[in-house]
Amino acid sequence: MTHVVAPVVENIYEEVVRRNPAEGEFHQAVREVLESLAPVLARHPEYTELKTIERICEPERQIIFRVPWTDDRGEVQINRGFRVEFNSALGPYKGGLRFHPSVYLGIVKFLGFEQIFKNALTGMPIGGGKGGSDFDPKGRSDAEVMRFCQSFMTELYRHLGEHTDVPAGDVGVGAREIGYLFGQYKRITNRYESGVLTGKGLTWGGARVRTEATGYGATFFASEMLTARGTSLEGRTVVVSGSGNVALYAVEKATQLGATVVACSDSGGYVVDEAGLDLRVLQEVKEVQRGRLTDYAERVRSARHVAGGSVWDVPCHVAIPSATQNELDADAAARLVRNGCIAVSEGANMPSTPEALAVFRQAGTAFGPGKAANAGGVATSALEMQQNASRDSWTFEHTETRLEQIMHDIHARCAEAAEEYGTPGDLVAGANIAGFTRVAEAMHAHGLV
Repeated sequence: MTHVVAPVVENIYEEVVRRNPAEGEFHQAVREVLESLAPVLARHPEYTELKTIERICEPERQIIFRVPWTDDRGEVQINRGFRVEFNSALGPYKGGLRFHPSVYLGIVKFLGFEQIFKNALTGMPIGGGKGGSDFDPKGRSDAEVMRFCQSFMTELYRHLGEHTDVPAGDVGVGAREIGYLFGQYKRITNRYESGVLTGKGLTWGGARVRTEATGYGATFFASEMLTARGTSLEGRTVVVSGSGNVALYAVEKATQLGATVVACSDSGGYVVDEAGLDLRVLQEVKEVQRGRLTDYAERVRSARHVAGGSVWDVPCHVAIPSATQNELDADAAARLVRNGCIAVSEGANMPSTPEALAVFRQAGTAFGPGKAANAGGVATSALEMQQNASRDSWTFEHTETRLEQIMHDIHARCAEAAEEYGTPGDLVAGANIAGFTRVAEAMHAHGLV
C-alpha cells in the first residue's frame, strides 16, 4: 500500500526539520509516524486545530548537562549527559538511559519520540522520555563506571521521581549501572524511592523477567503476527541480529516456542548453526565471558563463523533485528524476502530503514515495528513500578504471563487501528495511529499544556 502524506502533515514535518537541524534519526522517526496520520486528521479536525501533532513533536523538556569524572589514572574526563522528557500526558516520563559514544541529542530525541507511542501501546499509565550520555562503559573498570554514574546522577536526580520521571537501562546501562545510579540517588535525596529507576537487581526492588522482557516480547509479537495469518513459530527457522541482551532472550523464547534459531551476529560478523544455536554456550560466551561469536564457533562444531557480511544473508522464515537503528536496509530486506522470510519483528528501535519497510510492504511480509514489537521491556518496567508501589514481588511465571498478555493486547490494538483507518494488516500504521490517538485524547483532556 502506498502511503500518501497530506499537505498539512508534510508542512508539520518540514517545520520539525527546520526546528531540529542535523538530527537525522529524529527526523526519520517523526516522518514514519506522520505518514500514518492523514486519515486520523481527516476524521478528527480538532487535532489540526489544536496543533496536537506539533505539540507531540516538541519535547516538554530537554536537559543537557556536563558530566565530569576521574578515571583510574586520576585524569579528569568530561562527558555530556542528556534527558529528554518528551510527553507526560499518560503518566510520568518513562524510558531508558543509553551510554554509548554515538549518543547525541538527535539520538535521544528519536528514542524518546518512539517511546511516547510505545508506552501508549502498552496500555500502562506511563509517558515517554529517554536519556543517556556519550560515555562508553566498554573497557572501563567498575570503579570508573561507578564514578561516572555518580557524577551523572548528581545532576540528573533533581529531574527524577516516581511520579515525575522514571529511567531504566538501555544500551550500555545494565544492572551494574542502574545500581550505581540508584545508590547515588538514594544518597543525595535520603529516600529509598524504589520506583524512581527500573531494571534494578532482584534483591533490592527489581522485577523478574525484566532482563528477558524485550527479547521475549519481540518473539511473542512475532508469534502473534503468525497466528493472525493462520500459522505459528513452531518448526520455523529464525535469524536474530545482535547477540546482546535482547537478542539472547529472543533466541531463548523462539527456541521454547518450537522454532530453530540458526544465526545471530555481533560487530565482528555472524555465526550460523543450521542445527540451531546452542543457547547455553551462547549465553556463557556473551554474558559470562563477554566474548565474541568467534569463541562460540570454536566451541560448537556444527557452527561456522562468517567475518563481516550480513546476517540477513542467512535464509529464514522469521527475522528479529535486535542490534541497532537502521541496520536492515533495502538490499537486506530484498534478500530476506527472496529467501522466504514471512515475518519481521523489530527487537531494536527502528532497525529497519524506510526503504526496507517499503520492500516488506510490497512483498506482504508481516512486519512488527519496534514501537510495538519491542515494547515488552518498558511494559515489564511498568510492572516493576507496580510491584515497587505495593511493596510486592511477583513470581517469574506470573510476570511472564502478564508480559505475554500485554504483547497480545498490543498486537490487537495495532491490528484494530489499522483496520479502522483503512489500512488492514499494516501494523506500522496501526501502531502509529493507536499510540497517537491515545496520547492525543489525554492531551486534549488536560487542556493547552
